Amino acid sequence: FLIHDDLKEMLDSNKDSLKLEAMKRIVAMIARGKNASDLFPAVVKNVACKNIEVKKLVYVYLVRYAEEQQDLALLSISTFQRGLKDPNQLIRASALRVLSSIRVTIIVPIMMLAIKEAASDMSPYVRKTAAHAIPKLYSLDPEQKDQLIEVIEKLLADKTTLVAGSVVMAFEEVCPERIDLIHKNYRKLCNLLIDVEEWGQVVIINMLTRYARTQFLNPNINEEKEKKAEAAAMAKRKPYVMDPDHRLLLRNTKPLLQSRNAAVVMAVAQLYFHLAPKAEVGVIAKALVRLLRSHSEVQYVVLQNVATMTIKRRGMFEPYLKSFYIRSTDPTQIKILKLEVLTNLANETNISTILREFQTYIKSMDKDFVAATIQAIGRCATNIGEVRDTCLNGLVQLLSNRDELVVAESVVVIKKLLQMQPEKHSDIIKHMAKLTDNIQVPMARASILWLIGEYCEHVPKIAPDVLRKMAKSFTNEEDIVKLQIINLAAKLYLTNSKQTKLLTQYVLNLAKYDQNYDIRDRARFIRQLIVPTEKSGALSKYAKKLFLALKPAPVLESPFKDRDHFQLGSLSHLLNAKAGGYQELPDWPEAAPDPSVRNVEVKESVPEWTKCSSREKRKEKKVEKPFYSDSEGESGPTESADSESDSASGSESGSGSEESGSGSESEESEEGSDSEEEEEDEEEKKKKKKKETKKPVQESESDDPDWSISFQPVESKPPSKPVKKENKKEKKEMSLLDLDDFEPAPSPQVTPVNSFLSNSLVTDLEGLSLSDSVLSPATIAPSSALKNYELLHRITGEGLSVEYCFSRQPFSPDANMVAVQMQFTNSATADTKNLHIEDAKLQSGMRVKEFPEIELLPAGETATAVMGIDFCDSTQAANFQLCTHTRKFFVSIQPPVGELMRSVFLTENEFKKEQGEAGTGGAVETESLLSFFLLFQKCLRKFRRFVQNTEKKENNSSTQWNLLSSSSSLSQHTVQRGPEKVSSFHWVSVK
Repeated sequence: FLIHDDLKEMLDSNKDSLKLEAMKRIVAMIARGKNASDLFPAVVKNVACKNIEVKKLVYVYLVRYAEEQQDLALLSISTFQRGLKDPNQLIRASALRVLSSIRVTIIVPIMMLAIKEAASDMSPYVRKTAAHAIPKLYSLDPEQKDQLIEVIEKLLADKTTLVAGSVVMAFEEVCPERIDLIHKNYRKLCNLLIDVEEWGQVVIINMLTRYARTQFLNPNINEEKEKKAEAAAMAKRKPYVMDPDHRLLLRNTKPLLQSRNAAVVMAVAQLYFHLAPKAEVGVIAKALVRLLRSHSEVQYVVLQNVATMTIKRRGMFEPYLKSFYIRSTDPTQIKILKLEVLTNLANETNISTILREFQTYIKSMDKDFVAATIQAIGRCATNIGEVRDTCLNGLVQLLSNRDELVVAESVVVIKKLLQMQPEKHSDIIKHMAKLTDNIQVPMARASILWLIGEYCEHVPKIAPDVLRKMAKSFTNEEDIVKLQIINLAAKLYLTNSKQTKLLTQYVLNLAKYDQNYDIRDRARFIRQLIVPTEKSGALSKYAKKLFLALKPAPVLESPFKDRDHFQLGSLSHLLNAKAGGYQELPDWPEAAPDPSVRNVEVKESVPEWTKCSSREKRKEKKVEKPFYSDSEGESGPTESADSESDSASGSESGSGSEESGSGSESEESEEGSDSEEEEEDEEEKKKKKKKETKKPVQESESDDPDWSISFQPVESKPPSKPVKKENKKEKKEMSLLDLDDFEPAPSPQVTPVNSFLSNSLVTDLEGLSLSDSVLSPATIAPSSALKNYELLHRITGEGLSVEYCFSRQPFSPDANMVAVQMQFTNSATADTKNLHIEDAKLQSGMRVKEFPEIELLPAGETATAVMGIDFCDSTQAANFQLCTHTRKFFVSIQPPVGELMRSVFLTENEFKKEQGEAGTGGAVETESLLSFFLLFQKCLRKFRRFVQNTEKKENNSSTQWNLLSSSSSLSQHTVQRGPEKVSSFHWVSVK
């Protein structure tokens, strides 16, 4: 108590350091399991402390004791509500956690309001805490279920991995039957699964297992029906085709088999066992065997599930037989489970190896394990007839073992084996009859007596003598043995009454006065049945048939045989009994539910570089563009592709591209008649802008002529988006031009320029050619190889594979469309018919020109077709269904940015003419080019100097960098005139 008084004084102190030290000591006490509830009043006073560290620890304490000290906690509820508005996300989350820990019905409305606000919080950590609070509120007041379901529905739409696991847990607790809430989020959950925290993965996988059992067809339905249906009926039935969403779940969970968390691996294993086709289940075996190297607790759970799996899917664990061999250091429970698995895996090929292993186990000092091994030998002998005699002989040898428990267990197992072929083993029965003098284990004595009585005809001389000995010790025997003595006497009376009549009457008289009423009842019943009297009923005539009827041999089955109706990995499966809160695994549906319920309409904002619907919208886009961006020196679509992959920089560079020339790029998808008018409007806007923003200019910008620079583009494989990201990171030196895609043509005019340019500038200008020569189609280097993309894999397409490439040739039906060449290959044994496209799901403005239907594609043949797609200057994917006469496959084509361009050849005069019409006229003079380079170098120096100064004075608010997007880059300006496109570069001044 002195220590607690000391802590109270520290908590009442004005110094935050003392309060922090006190709270640390209190939390440490709680962690060690000590009771600190008497400090609640002193701690709760500090909930309003301004020190963040103290406040965090106070909330940790309150979460622990708020439920016990509800009255005191309620006094501080206003402070908790203020904490919900705290700028620190940890404080907001802690306040909600404490609030939900106060189990008082009166504050339910406050909790509900707090949860709804937290569900809309900017911080994913607070939203996660809101998901945790939902089950607490539901258990406190189930009437709030409808409102909580609304919050769950909102949180299920959250795209943050931090929230996903928690909200699915809340869904499982509150409304697991509302499967309709999962439909729209199913694909998102599958895709997020790999990044969710481990315990969230377990919850999501278990939920998706039950979801899949209600929404998809049984992938093994063909095998099950083969056993029941006739061949004629099989021919009529359509072949099973896996739902793409079913495949998505299996594909996205498979990598988690390599998780370091045993629970995640177990969850994926049970999902594959319950949902995967039989041919694919084998992948889980290796992962489960890996878990056997873990702690004994983990081994126990895994082996329980493996034992269940090996009954139905024995083949997948056979390659790992040695992994289930028993070590001397294993606990008894682990040994018995491994023994169970080894017994389940036993077959004709490996039984000799397994029996040799069992021989070693019998010598163990662990008696329970030895008894289980003997039972396992008996099961192997029952299941595999070839080794039955071998096992029986081995068990008979054990009858001479010094250990009574080993002998007793052997007797019980031998008794079961002898029931299969008693006539061949009368010698063994005689040998066991002699053991009655030595064996004292009740179960073993009862088994021997049952064997002698059942097969007394095989040992007619020994059986009466055994009964005589048993009659002597009748009163001292256990109840189970007494019952078998009565049965033996009855059977011998019916088969050999001359020798055993008096013995039988003696035994029945002893049993008549036994203390156990079961034995007394049995004696009266048998006396009336076998001893004929005047009062005996009609049954006495059939006494012999009743007692000596042929009895079926017992079937030695695994105790795990019927456990698979419980979901693997669950507590109910472990206990083999339904535990509280367990949800049954649904049966597969007979017919597949509608898969369209999982389709989500993608509501994406139109990228800034695509065509705007009106000029007014363009006026509203006044977001400043960063000075250095990927758009400089690249085309508009390339910039937008990067902006999609990096939303932060892309939104800025895309929105500001209007004034640097990409406004005209966005017009590439318009009709030729509109392009000129739109272009002139854009130029007028630029001039107005320049007039409005009158600022001092360091260089004579208005006198600078436009520069027409001829270049030779080299067509290459369009790099994917991830590659572009890497290139961004690797560029250490910032350059205003990024023309690495262009190869320089040999020109004598480049040489003198190099003499006064820096090395970095030379690198930046490496792709420019100052040649005045006229470009011809022959000068453009052809692509070395068109890149092929996979549209449909042959496994997914059931033998049909489809590849496509962008042919980079004009599409004759429509010049605005990109030509896509598709190659169909039929790897199946059957012909494919009626190949065509259906149900194209396109973004607004996109169009598709389908290829002519391919009526027949013979097995092993290949066919080619060309289709046209107008991507509307967008990198959005074109989604459609590829259909055959039996199947429909969902496919999509997403264009690399480079495939949305095409080169146009112009003479110098045509080029100048286009320049003049675009409002960017100006004579092209060789002398002016040198001025351009000097100005370029000066701008680059100033920019570098600015960057260095900004790094030194990054906290100085007076330092501003006002760089309008219209004067920030050297961009490629694309002019569309009818079906042709003219490319030119324009120097835009840097202010």
